[in-house]
Amino acid sequence: MILAAALLASLAAPAQEVSPMPDTLQAVSFEKVSIEDRFWLPRIQTNRKVTLEANLAKCAETGRLRNFAVAGGLIEGEFQGRRYNDSDVYKVLEGAAYTLAQERDPELEGRIDEIIDWIAAAQGEDGYLNTYYTLVKPDRRWIEIDHGHELYCAGHLIEAAVAYRRATGKGKLLEVAARFADCIDREFGPGKRQDPPGHEELELALVKLAEECGEERYAKLAAFFLDRRGQEEGRERLFGEYCQDHRPVREQDRVVGHAVRAMYLYSGMADVARHTGDASLLEPLLRIWDDVTRHQMYVTGGIGSSASNEGFTRPFDLPNDTAYCETCAAIGMGLWNHRMALLTREARFADIMERELYNNVLSGVSLSGDRFFYQNPLGSKGDRERVPWFDCSCCPTNVVRYVPGVGGRVYARDEGTVYVLLYVQSSAVIGSGRTPVARIRQRTDYPWSGKVEIEAETSGPVHLRIPDWCEEPRVLEKNGEMRTHEGLAGQWLLHWVPEGVGTHRIRLDLAMEPRRVHADERVAANRGRVALQYGPMIYALEGIDHGGHARNLFLPPGAELRAEWREDLLGGCVVLRAEGIAVDEVDGEVVETPTELTAIPYCLWNNRGKGEMVVWIPESAELAELPGEVGKARQGGAVLSASHTWGGDSLLALNDGELPEQSDDHSLPRHTFWDHKGTAEWLQYDWRGERELSRSRVYWFDDTGRGGCRVPQSWRLLVRAGDDWREVRLLEGQAFTTKLDAFNEVLFEPVATDAIRMEVRLREGFSGGVLEWEVGTAE
Repeated sequence: MILAAALLASLAAPAQEVSPMPDTLQAVSFEKVSIEDRFWLPRIQTNRKVTLEANLAKCAETGRLRNFAVAGGLIEGEFQGRRYNDSDVYKVLEGAAYTLAQERDPELEGRIDEIIDWIAAAQGEDGYLNTYYTLVKPDRRWIEIDHGHELYCAGHLIEAAVAYRRATGKGKLLEVAARFADCIDREFGPGKRQDPPGHEELELALVKLAEECGEERYAKLAAFFLDRRGQEEGRERLFGEYCQDHRPVREQDRVVGHAVRAMYLYSGMADVARHTGDASLLEPLLRIWDDVTRHQMYVTGGIGSSASNEGFTRPFDLPNDTAYCETCAAIGMGLWNHRMALLTREARFADIMERELYNNVLSGVSLSGDRFFYQNPLGSKGDRERVPWFDCSCCPTNVVRYVPGVGGRVYARDEGTVYVLLYVQSSAVIGSGRTPVARIRQRTDYPWSGKVEIEAETSGPVHLRIPDWCEEPRVLEKNGEMRTHEGLAGQWLLHWVPEGVGTHRIRLDLAMEPRRVHADERVAANRGRVALQYGPMIYALEGIDHGGHARNLFLPPGAELRAEWREDLLGGCVVLRAEGIAVDEVDGEVVETPTELTAIPYCLWNNRGKGEMVVWIPESAELAELPGEVGKARQGGAVLSASHTWGGDSLLALNDGELPEQSDDHSLPRHTFWDHKGTAEWLQYDWRGERELSRSRVYWFDDTGRGGCRVPQSWRLLVRAGDDWREVRLLEGQAFTTKLDAFNEVLFEPVATDAIRMEVRLREGFSGGVLEWEVGTAE
């Protein structure tokens, strides 16, 4: 095993020099692996029969397919849809390729070949291929690189072409892709156009093309695009953090910007490093990976907490109900971590790939295969459900290629060994020539069971990944006894097989038990809460299993967790059960009732209709929401409510402890009344029982010069006294101020109350908001 620390110690060469990479692994390609298990095979079959058909139908219905025929002069018409819609077609074709590799289908193959003919017809004589710019803006080629998506679409074309060639042996689409790559190579490079892609994807695709065609020119072009990112010379402007174009890639040390763009960039960096041997790209990848996984990743593997930039904000900003966690970002995270596992031979990257695969990726598609999530929140008040399609449908078309391509992520090899990255019942032909590994077969009911049997025809070692959730795996040793191995979680277990060709059997037992997971205390949204895990799967409570509510439940820390197989539920799954408590209000009194809790795998939620859902379960009654608390949030023992909350904001921002430095700080969560303007609004705290209060301070959100929020015209504080509200009595010299870039504090006569309300009058023509609102007693 090659350790990251050893790799980092060797990275002393300047960025422009190339340090030699240590030996890397090679993935066993998807067409060499046959999936046979009862978890993935039905999903792959549903992907073929339903998801692929639904995507093809939507691509036809929305004009995505027709655009190629129009651009190719086969029919008359105009461009339909968004400028990047070509990419959706390419991703669907890639998914079809993986499907055909699993099982050839002449009818499907014929339909795909016809689409390929349309694509070929749309290609210009110089190799250029983009239906939007051909039909709408022919004079703007390569001008709108930051958001034009020409290079992004080209990347997905190349990936589809390589996959289709490997699956079917047909090279027409690959010829089209290579001609387009040649066109790009003539336009971009040293002494030519200097801008990198605004939306990364082409970089990783060019490496695939280089390896498929044996043409190093494509890999050099990929390296050029990476080297140009964050470089100002020869360019009019940088695209900024949103596009990871703020600094040269070798100087980047934290994840920023749009989550999907970031994942494709890091995947391209890993591919170029592996292909060229340039180790100077590895150090920033390790730094960024550490930042993502330690500070910016949800327990489900979801990344990109913010809807405003579809990406990253700051460390530990991980709200649940408003989590963005785009399906494409999870897929990108899986793609990147697969590459990192190959690049470093480290099991921790395969652990993250597995976390994505069984949680955030699969939550993006319904069991029926024809409904999709764009966002994947970790909590819902019953207002979320999957839909058949989106105007921007990158996620459904990404699902259709990622699910059937799972076989290409199961195994890896070098010249003398095999690595088992994922536990999936399958068989594979691995290696040729000098490689002694010839065949391998897995039998397992993973992820429902941790028992794995492996048959390998090899004279070399087999590396078995011990998942990071498994503390004490057991393996059948040569003497026929099962022996427990400790301290290997998140590492490889090296299993040597006897020399000589023959069938060697390995039995592995990854003992699965329900376990509790607690978040870092710096994640404000999850303080006092617990998540549940079984094997690689994160679990959730749904209202449908608990009388229509899930957010009024809590799980005491000492409650026993039990795993139970349910053949009749959600296609068959393991559920987790425990004795919990439901909180309700009866005749004005809060009542706690013992209740049997049933948690289902997070990836399966919302398959039985809309309803409440929580991943992070309260461990006490204080954080459990009373039924009917719609439009409210609960944090730190208080119920937070407002007259209005914009959909992209959160009430939890009011007292999350994240203190701003200025009023226009867009990096922090906030509450705004947008799009209400010039109106009377209010914010409120409620407690179960009276609190003594004598002090309040508020930090206003004001984005003058950027948006429509201003400090309010006026404000006041009221406390509840029985059924009435009365204004607090300020101490002498105190006033309700509206200062910018500072807390506006008031002291008032002490009062005992169970609720305090801030009434705000917004400025005429403007909205307003709050970054932080604290209440308590004067020190």
